[in-house]
Amino acid sequence: MPAEQIHLVRHGEVFNPQGVLYGRLPGYGLSDLGRAMAEAAAVDLVMRKRHVASLISSPLQRTQQSAEPIAKAFSLEPALDDRIIEPTNRFEGKRMAGPDSALRDVRNWVFLVNPWEPSWGEPFGKIADRMLHAMHDAADAVDDGDVVMVSHQLPIWMAHRRVAGKSLAHDPRRRRCALSSITTFERRGRRFVEVGYRDPAAGLQEQATDVGAV
Repeated sequence: MPAEQIHLVRHGEVFNPQGVLYGRLPGYGLSDLGRAMAEAAAVDLVMRKRHVASLISSPLQRTQQSAEPIAKAFSLEPALDDRIIEPTNRFEGKRMAGPDSALRDVRNWVFLVNPWEPSWGEPFGKIADRMLHAMHDAADAVDDGDVVMVSHQLPIWMAHRRVAGKSLAHDPRRRRCALSSITTFERRGRRFVEVGYRDPAAGLQEQATDVGAV
């Protein structure tokens, strides 16, 4: 019997005093607030009183750190999966707001020609494909119980939209995927169905800086 539920957990706030889009850049770990957010996600999962059989993380520092309290709570060793990593992005290391925003630099406008693919990074379809493949493999790899996968905003949002049958093209400002949020799916046959969304760190969100991918 495959996994009963798949919980996609987003990482907590990242220490990013320069306010850049960090993407896959190394050295961007959780802030103190981000660690508190990750703890809140772990507490939420524990309070569900479900058997968590497996924990998988994106290989980036912020996701591995966000997985730590979940690993401790369920006595699990997290496995790493490159398929649930942050997408590539041509704006990595750049500020996306303010007077020095990369969007004000005409040299970057060539990357903005097709927001529906998007032209500045990994195609939405490819992100959705790798996420769903990873979710199916994770579900098949356990005999029973749930799987927790710690990932990033855009990959989780692509999984949500693919499962919901919605267009993958979207307005990045309207993603429902807060820091340390939990989006839950069940697999029925060979099809995933979204069954829940929770924001256990909601009380901390107003204090947080969220520089998600564009």
